[in-house]
Amino acid sequence: MAREDYEVVIGLEVHAELSTKTKIFCSCPTSFGASPNTHVCPICMAMPGTLPVLNEKVVEYAVRAGLATECTISQDSKNDRKNYFYPDLPKAYQISQYDKPLCEHGKIEIEPSTGRKAIGITRIHIEEDAGKLNHDDFGRGSLVDLNRAGVPLIEIVSEPDLRSSEEVDLYLRKLKSILEYIEVSDCKMQEGSLRADVNVSIRKKGAKEFGTRTEMKNMNSFRSITRAIEYEIDRQVDIIDNGGKIEQETLRWDEVSGKTFSMRDKEDAQDYRYFPDPDLVAIKLSDEYIENIKHSLPELPESRKQRYLTEYKLSEKDANIITSSKYLSDLFEQASKICNNPKAVNNWIISDISRILNETEMDPVEIPFDSKQLAKLVQLIDKGTISSSIAKKVLVEMFEHPRDPEDIIDEKGWVQISDEGAIKEVVLKVLENNQKSVEDYKAGKEKALGFLVGQAMKETRGKANPQMLNQMFKEELK
Repeated sequence: MAREDYEVVIGLEVHAELSTKTKIFCSCPTSFGASPNTHVCPICMAMPGTLPVLNEKVVEYAVRAGLATECTISQDSKNDRKNYFYPDLPKAYQISQYDKPLCEHGKIEIEPSTGRKAIGITRIHIEEDAGKLNHDDFGRGSLVDLNRAGVPLIEIVSEPDLRSSEEVDLYLRKLKSILEYIEVSDCKMQEGSLRADVNVSIRKKGAKEFGTRTEMKNMNSFRSITRAIEYEIDRQVDIIDNGGKIEQETLRWDEVSGKTFSMRDKEDAQDYRYFPDPDLVAIKLSDEYIENIKHSLPELPESRKQRYLTEYKLSEKDANIITSSKYLSDLFEQASKICNNPKAVNNWIISDISRILNETEMDPVEIPFDSKQLAKLVQLIDKGTISSSIAKKVLVEMFEHPRDPEDIIDEKGWVQISDEGAIKEVVLKVLENNQKSVEDYKAGKEKALGFLVGQAMKETRGKANPQMLNQMFKEELK
């Protein structure tokens, strides 16, 4: 049977590290990149006799995430022990939530090529992160770093509503955007702040029963997730078509080979032997507490998008791109207010800035310049100090060697030539050297003018005022 004869069923478990200053059950810092085992204490190292104390900010951030994704917030919740043994889990259990999560029954709306649809969110619960194993490249063993042990997470579990890698990509990007807007996580995927466990199964079209699922763990790249899903779908189709059976197992995605490999059998809930954590009290939330958090929520991406359509007259496509990232959206708004030219700011963001981000695989939050510098670049074009072509070079410099655009222009000698005498000299030279184009223009071929202007820009290394060039060429050609 062909792949088209099967329906794909995908569910996601997304783990987002919360942007609290301290860990979930102790006062150790959560900052990324410290030397191994320097952000630890007896509590997160699980020394005998230590007792956890729940960080209230973790509960607040989880509730914010729940409200932003239209979840019902539980006023009676608790923490549970999830028992499993692994070297980076010093207690031999993880404090998580089982039957009473903080948030349930939410949704996120996406717009795939098949039309708008809502993806259900089963639950959002809080839990602690495990440590990290650093494996020796020569196979001589592994070292445990417990800096990450006890870092607070929320786990966002979707319903099995996703039907393609396209839908998964859109869902994850929308979820990342929401978490950034409400400022509960920095979502830096390259640092592991946002990662997903991807559950994939297939079934024959029209079947009601789900197929056997496999799970790919701890994936932290949109590109990798899309590639892994596509490979896993093909792998499962191939197994079934050849009379085989899908095993319920946990898989590892290998980016280099582009294949999944079996790691272990997939656990079920009963394998973890959940039970309430006796060292932590129940979590009781009042109506007032939930309402206060609800009223403190900022403008969310969908609302901001609608405002951009009316206030700034952006196209649907442009508004989608800009509001997909809180950083891009803030950059757009703040720069537009400074230079009073939202159209130009929008064009720079959706074209050159987005292109550079894609080429360098940078996250918008890594853009090395601020809204003031972007606004200044637009103002320099509006004033005629530089041309648009020179501005593109300035932008590249702002990415590669961040500094004020005016300083870049002065250093490079990129100030636009607007002196009539200097421009006329260039125009006459270009006309003299391109007689064929002159004849073509006089014969009615308008494109010849564009060629001549291009030659003049080349002659001046892009520094000539293009409007003045156009006007002077037309005058001379008469």
